[in-house]
Amino acid sequence: MTDICRYSSHLSSVQLQALRQDLEEQLERRSRQLLGLRAEARTGNGADDTWRELLVSLTAADRAIAELTQALDRMTAGTYGRCTHCETVIPFERLKIRPLARCCIDCQRRYEAA
Repeated sequence: MTDICRYSSHLSSVQLQALRQDLEEQLERRSRQLLGLRAEARTGNGADDTWRELLVSLTAADRAIAELTQALDRMTAGTYGRCTHCETVIPFERLKIRPLARCCIDCQRRYEAA
């Protein structure tokens, strides 16, 4: 049994591996996207709306990479799949749909209602 399974006992090793693979694939895809955007930024002249769109895309890609990295770090730390507010278990079904989820449904609803 891996350290991840020991800490995230509500998720099977198969479930964790599937989620990890999904997160790693997303991270790879976003990293490639960011490299392409940075190359485009170096060659652009910054004089039109395209430049603004490029900056927005760069920011979004940076944010996505940070979120994916944090999710993988939570897996390593054994806290992935637990709500960051109430520490309750986040069901696999929710994580499968939204692997970056940090909150259980109840806490997410409270957050969105605030």
